[in-house]
Amino acid sequence: MVNVIQINLDFLNITDEKFYQICENNRDLRLEKNAQGDLIIMPPTGGETGDRNSEINFQLRLWNKQYNLGKVFDSSTGFKLPNNAYRSPDAAWIPIEKWNNLTVEKRQKFLPLSPDFVIELRSPSDSLKTLRDKMQEYIDNGTELGWLINRQDKQIEIYRQSKEKEILDNPQILSGENILPDFVLELELIW
Repeated sequence: MVNVIQINLDFLNITDEKFYQICENNRDLRLEKNAQGDLIIMPPTGGETGDRNSEINFQLRLWNKQYNLGKVFDSSTGFKLPNNAYRSPDAAWIPIEKWNNLTVEKRQKFLPLSPDFVIELRSPSDSLKTLRDKMQEYIDNGTELGWLINRQDKQIEIYRQSKEKEILDNPQILSGENILPDFVLELELIW
């Protein structure tokens, strides 16, 4: 198992622009920054996880293309959350109104908001505790609905605003509820 590397850089007072440049200059690295200012370096995913992640993004994009309610983002997209953390969920969605309210300049860099919907797909190198903390961070920063897909245990953890986490064992589908009307994620190709 490859571990995530976390480096405390808070003493350097890295600005938003500097962090963006670090990411731009190191495109081969998967970088995030937590609310405490620690730089997080994550290993790339393996083939199986990449394939499943692609399937998740395909299903979400296909739904969005049909309903045209917002914008879909993959794991390469950075979001600056209200708590100053920079995160890149495996899949994310925001309503079109949020997108339209962003300036062209803000659309070009890390999006300064928490997505309304996120998915994290657990890969073999991911710590379940770390992913759970990340999911809670999304919710604490305004995300309405989040799914943690734990392929190893065939479980889904559903995170919602103002509700307790729900755990489903080996579901075959997931509903986008009122956040993503009529969206259904078929899990057969993801398990």
